[in-house]
Amino acid sequence: MEYVNVLVTDPVDEAGMRRIGEVSGRVQVRHISELTRAEQRGDRAAEEQLDALLAEAEIVCGFILPRDVIRRAPKLKWLQMLSTGVDKVVDEAFLASPVVMTKVDGVHSHTVAEFVFAMVLMFAKKMPFCFEQKRNRQWQQYTPVVLRSKTMGIVGLGHVGRSTARIAKAFDMRVVATRRSAKRAGRARDVDLVLPSDRLHELLSDSDFVALTLPLTGESNEMIGEAELRAMKPTAYLINIARGPIVNEQALIRALDEKWIGGAGLDVFATEPLPPDSRLWELPNVIYSPHVAGYMEGYGAGATELFLGNLGRYLGGEKLVNTVSKKKGY
Repeated sequence: MEYVNVLVTDPVDEAGMRRIGEVSGRVQVRHISELTRAEQRGDRAAEEQLDALLAEAEIVCGFILPRDVIRRAPKLKWLQMLSTGVDKVVDEAFLASPVVMTKVDGVHSHTVAEFVFAMVLMFAKKMPFCFEQKRNRQWQQYTPVVLRSKTMGIVGLGHVGRSTARIAKAFDMRVVATRRSAKRAGRARDVDLVLPSDRLHELLSDSDFVALTLPLTGESNEMIGEAELRAMKPTAYLINIARGPIVNEQALIRALDEKWIGGAGLDVFATEPLPPDSRLWELPNVIYSPHVAGYMEGYGAGATELFLGNLGRYLGGEKLVNTVSKKKGY
C-alpha cells in the first residue's frame, strides 16, 4: 500500500488527529507543533527531525508552519492552511512550485462580522465616551447615532463581507460594497449596490461606516491612503479587521489627528504587536483590539472539519475546495 504522509500543526487537537487518521488506512499522520516551536527556539535536533519528516510529507496542514516548508518538502503536493489569510505564505517559493494551497474560508466569517459590528455599535452609541465618563465619575448626556438608514460600506465581498452585509441589513442599513470580480455596478443578496474595485472612492464618500474585509495582496497593500481617507465623510468611521498593511498607517494617524474622519476601529496593524511608541495608542478616536476578531471557541474543530472534507476529496482524486489562486494571491 502506498501511504499518504500528513504532517499537522496547531490548532488540531488529539480528537482531530484521530479523525484524520481514520479517514483512510492509507493516511499516516504526525503532529509536529512541538517540533515546529522547538525549531523556532533554535533547537538543532528538532530542526533535523523536521527535515526528515518534511522530506517524506505529501500533505502539510496547520496554522503556523515550519519555516521554508516548500523547499524542505520536495514531495509536497498539498498545503492546507488552517487560516483564512494566506498573505504570509503566498511567497515566491509557493508561486514557483506545483503545490496546491487551500484555506478555511467561512469557518469564522460570522465571528469576524460580529466584531465589525461591535466596533460599529461602540462608535454609534459613543461607548468610549461613556467609559471615559465612568472613569472620571462624570454625568454628561448625549445623542447616540441610529444605524437605521445609515450606509455601511464593505470593501471586499467575500465570506466576511457577506456576513457583515447580513448584519447591516438586520439594522436596516443601506449596504454598498466593492467586489474585485465585479465588472459593472449591480446588486447582490443583502447588498444594495455592488461596485467594481475601481469605484472605491464612490463607496468611501457615500459611507457612514467602512469595513475592510478583503485579503492582503500586492494589489490591496496600502489601498487606503491619504486620498482615500480624504474621500470619506468627516463623520465616518473606518473598521479594519482584515490586515494592517491594507491601510497606510501614517496617513491614518494624520487623518485621525486632524479629524478627516470620525474614528477608526482597528483589530490589525502594520506592525504586530502594536509598538509601544505608536500614536494609535493615545488617539481618543481609535478603538483598539489585539488581532482577535477571528478568534472563537471551537475554531480548531471547525477548521479540522473543513480539512477532513478536503482530505476525503484529495484521496478520491476530486477537486479541493477553498483553493488559493496563485494569480490572485488569495
